[in-house]
Amino acid sequence: MRAAIVTAPGQPVEIREDVEIGEPGPGEVKIRMVASGVCHSDLSVQNGTLPLPMPIVPGHEGAGEVVAVGEGVTRLAVGDHVLTMFHPQCGECYMCRHDQGYQCEKGAATATGGLLDGTTRLSLDGKPLYQMAMCGTFAQEAIIPEISAVKVPRETPLDVAVLISCGVLTGVGAALNTADIREGDTVAVLGCGGVGLNVIQGARIAGAGEIIGIDTFDSKLEMAEQMGATKLVNASKEDPVSRVQQLSGGRGADVAFEVIGLEATINQAVAMTRNGGQTVLVGVPRVDVTLSLPVAFTFLFFNKTIKGSWYGSSNCDRDVPRLLDLHARGELKLEELISRRIDLAEVPEAFRAMEAGEVARSVITSF
Repeated sequence: MRAAIVTAPGQPVEIREDVEIGEPGPGEVKIRMVASGVCHSDLSVQNGTLPLPMPIVPGHEGAGEVVAVGEGVTRLAVGDHVLTMFHPQCGECYMCRHDQGYQCEKGAATATGGLLDGTTRLSLDGKPLYQMAMCGTFAQEAIIPEISAVKVPRETPLDVAVLISCGVLTGVGAALNTADIREGDTVAVLGCGGVGLNVIQGARIAGAGEIIGIDTFDSKLEMAEQMGATKLVNASKEDPVSRVQQLSGGRGADVAFEVIGLEATINQAVAMTRNGGQTVLVGVPRVDVTLSLPVAFTFLFFNKTIKGSWYGSSNCDRDVPRLLDLHARGELKLEELISRRIDLAEVPEAFRAMEAGEVARSVITSF
């Protein structure tokens, strides 16, 4: 089959026509991909920020049709339309039973580049070919665990709903599930890429009164305004911390989201959070990024809270239908997030456009 692969960290994406795919094993399903979003995390695999085994098929924000099922599969059937989930949620482990499916204990296998048993169903030139996040959606077909898929109604337009799979669940979920946004709150969002735009949407849906979008690209700030940002700050032209304080009566933001994953911007997010407020970390940093904060004047005297938000603290079986309903009611924008529909061969250009701030999301619709 045709697939995009990365052979080593820092190497360019290659399009191969000779990738071999097997059949689904127990608890697995094979999906014919209909659409896949191009996310910054895919770029992070290619450039080595996310250290995964290579060679690998990137892609985790996917949508498609089930074409085969393995032994023991009960929730899905051939012909079902599904969204892929980059962190499986079994519904049975300790974390899932405590409504923390985004920390599902079976999800640890995502770091192996294989499926739940650590092996892959893909091969190239007779050798194992790994897949990102148990998905590998930059391909004509993918084999994934049944618990990494959520069924959606057949009438759902998959080339639009695909964005829910990662960017929308992560961003909107961070605002609706992780943070405690109150009606009228001032919210700051550092980083207005694909996920950051959805944090802005989530803050708007949650009832925030002021939503401050912060980025270094005017093009991203324009998109932020379309998604609901009420104030815009270009961090390449002014200090975002002092500007947020100015826009909030000198207090700082009630909730500040960091959606980039850099030590400098994480520190800025904490600094622009008001005393007693929340800083929510959404961006994926390199594994060696650390923080050094004065405990007394951050957590104790100033009573600030720092929260991590993995996958938007989402329960996928609950939140995917919820987000589809918000979209149907016109409260959640999806089509507006799609900047380009592309062919699989255009993934390298999609990476370039994303880094240049030209797009909110490129979506692969031709494999």
